[in-house]
Amino acid sequence: MEPFVLRRRGVMLVLSSPSGAGKTTISRRLLERDADLHMSVSVTTRPKRPGEVAGRDYHFTDLTQFELMRNRQELLEWAKVFGNYYGTPRAPVEQALGAGRDVLFDIDWQGTQQLAEHARADLVSVFVLPPSTAELERRLRGRAQDPDEVVAQRMAKAADEMTHYEEYDYIVINRDIEESVEAVQSILGAERRRRHRQIGLNDFVKALREGQ
Repeated sequence: MEPFVLRRRGVMLVLSSPSGAGKTTISRRLLERDADLHMSVSVTTRPKRPGEVAGRDYHFTDLTQFELMRNRQELLEWAKVFGNYYGTPRAPVEQALGAGRDVLFDIDWQGTQQLAEHARADLVSVFVLPPSTAELERRLRGRAQDPDEVVAQRMAKAADEMTHYEEYDYIVINRDIEESVEAVQSILGAERRRRHRQIGLNDFVKALREGQ
């Protein structure tokens, strides 16, 4: 008799953090280590920048098409940032989840709220915090690309963003990047085993009870 193979539904894994807390580095390392985890590709109205590849970095579109997607409920979440629109197309995410593939989102608390409204059962949200305010400022200044006034603006924004930590399922304090990556890997591993994500579990348990 062929062994019973359980399928599972994929996970929408969200990482959010203030700028400089480390979510982008954590995301990059997770993607390098886990072949079943794929980055969500957003649609945007902003022009393509040099070196960007359509379909890999973003799906580039115009404002009319973006508004059509939004009005047709084809976006799981969307936002306007510095005059341009960004959003997450619903269809490829749902297709991935149905195939048992996990999708990683690098979005802020507002986008996370929208995802929760549309797909709470599939969502696993992690908020990454810095170990201290001083360390966050050190990391921001260490980028050596922003003037003092921009760093000050990012610090002020971070203070506001961190008030939303209670809206997330898990908290990771990023003292050490390797420990933080391992923590998120552990969260994802546990969430993949959630009962409600195991497709065919009832039939499997029934077969066990019948001695198969």
